[in-house]
Amino acid sequence: MKKLTLLVAAILIISVTNAQSIADLESKRVMLPNGWALTPTGKQLPVGDLPLNIAVSPNQKLLAITNNGQSVQSLQLVDVKKQTVLSSVEIAKAWYGLKFSGDSKYLYVSGGNDNIIWKYGTKGKQLVVVDSFVLGKPWPEKISPAGIELDEAAGLMYVVTKENKSLYTVNLNTHAVKSVLKLGGEAYGCKLSPDNSRLYISCWGCDKLYVYNTRTAVIDETIAVGDNPNEVCLSRDGNILFVANANDNSVSVIDTRSNKILETLNAALYPNAPSGSTSNGVALSPDEKTLYVANADNNCLAVFDVSLPGQSKSKGFIPTGWYPTNVKAIGKNIFIANGKGLSSLPNVKGPDPTNKNEVVIYQGADYKTHQQKIQYIGGLFKGTLGIMPAPDEELLADYSAVVYRNTPYSHDKELNAGGEAGNPIPSKVGDPSPIKYVFYVIKENRTYDQVLSDMPGGNGDTSLLIFGKHVTPNQHKLAAEFVLLDNFYADGEVSADGHNWSMGAYATDYLEKTWPTNYGRRGGGYDAERSSGCCQ
Repeated sequence: MKKLTLLVAAILIISVTNAQSIADLESKRVMLPNGWALTPTGKQLPVGDLPLNIAVSPNQKLLAITNNGQSVQSLQLVDVKKQTVLSSVEIAKAWYGLKFSGDSKYLYVSGGNDNIIWKYGTKGKQLVVVDSFVLGKPWPEKISPAGIELDEAAGLMYVVTKENKSLYTVNLNTHAVKSVLKLGGEAYGCKLSPDNSRLYISCWGCDKLYVYNTRTAVIDETIAVGDNPNEVCLSRDGNILFVANANDNSVSVIDTRSNKILETLNAALYPNAPSGSTSNGVALSPDEKTLYVANADNNCLAVFDVSLPGQSKSKGFIPTGWYPTNVKAIGKNIFIANGKGLSSLPNVKGPDPTNKNEVVIYQGADYKTHQQKIQYIGGLFKGTLGIMPAPDEELLADYSAVVYRNTPYSHDKELNAGGEAGNPIPSKVGDPSPIKYVFYVIKENRTYDQVLSDMPGGNGDTSLLIFGKHVTPNQHKLAAEFVLLDNFYADGEVSADGHNWSMGAYATDYLEKTWPTNYGRRGGGYDAERSSGCCQ
């Protein structure tokens, strides 16, 4: 009876703790302009602009983060146990690629469109450049290293690239670089098998996973996976591989012994949800029974029981910060890179063309100086590293409920939007409407308040008015005669993703991860309005 009493007391304490935790989350909910809300769990460490990748040192004492946004690009070194940032350094150009050496003393980093791999030492827990490996001349030569892997026993580094869609080998001793083969599209990540005999390459731009035989230097197998495959995760024995497919809310589970897909996990919040979860990061728990999937556009982790490959089960969801791009699990904790941080921000110091003292210069060294003087929306949101204990089943159920409360979308709303009686826009899919033609006029780079806040009946702030009715009479006449839309928001931050959100209601992970490099004058193509996905 005494043991039973203690057990009941323990359950009550856990329940109260969980309730307090959930209540605390709910009280700190942040609304985003797109109608979604954030209730990030755990501790949040400020990092840099658009963190895209987290690397874990083999001794599991250190984490490295690469920040690949429009403004300052940087690297952070994090103490896993103390959960503190040990070192933060700027880097001229970087993108995704990140790999620790086997002894945890060095960190290999993609130099982005400088087409170089940097080698940093971690002695004294500080990041210091000690070497470099040049793949080619800087942009406009198209290479752009992405995923990095090391076979230190053979003295080799493998590098897959985005711009010229290739696989390279680099001799770690002689620095000799060899372009091994061309891929069918933009590459993203790569992972070596435990015996280093196979290199698994996610082909972002061709919806395939390549199995490269490092002994024979040929592709053994090409496995069709989902749309926009990116992050790759491999079990310790090398038998099961997981690849996140960003464009169809899924994770492909592959048996590497047969190179066959065992199952495809649906990571979306609803089984029949359209594309838009943007599943772009995968990590196994230390016991390899649980898979965590970073859903960038749902602002959450999807959690699966993968203890029986081929019979995996969804367990629930964990709320994160804005646009989680990567996830790692170490010990009892989960580490999450939140690409856009914890909140949207007003662009109060943005460019103002009515200010005659402001000269906008977009070329050469003057561009950086100009950007430092004003606020630019493209680099305004700074990422965070979320750190949280792995939840038990009871807490995960509570977290899942919070995620759904943060979510404005549901399948029912997709089919039945509701609205006022007599509205010419039908509430239900398939209902008739007197509207025969729709003219969709997009005017970019200005807010509602800057142009239309002087319109009567709208919820505008006239103190922000720049281009009022005397400057934009046509826009005002259209709004007066047809429809005035105030408090109408989209996810787009700049023209590149804004056009895709406006026209297609979605900007893919390819676009979200590549426009910042282009906008930061670091090279890279401008694929935005031409394509909503990878350009093959």
